[in-house]
Amino acid sequence: QVQLVESGGGLVQPGGSLRLSCAASENIFRLYIMAWYRQAPGKQREVVASIISGGSTTYVDSVKGRFTISRDNAKNTVYLQMNSLKPEDTAVYYCKGVGPRGDYWGQGTQVTVSS
Repeated sequence: QVQLVESGGGLVQPGGSLRLSCAASENIFRLYIMAWYRQAPGKQREVVASIISGGSTTYVDSVKGRFTISRDNAKNTVYLQMNSLKPEDTAVYYCKGVGPRGDYWGQGTQVTVSS
């Protein structure tokens, strides 16, 4: 069972930046896809960004040019660099890993963008 632990959330002003981290309990190279999702109050969970083992990335249109997903296989960690944050980015952010034995989720970290 892969354990995923997110960190790095918090309160930031509009236009600010945060970097989220997702630390895995085992070698993330075995996970085909790593992704960040978010869920705002009263809304469905949505995928924000994903990265495959080969390094290709995808982003939801609303964060393109502002967010960057990356992975450090040596540290078994996936990151989400979030710049130019907007109030509508406020949500609980979750890390997800997809591997040969199933899907794995972290517990989530709160991001609040407010002045």
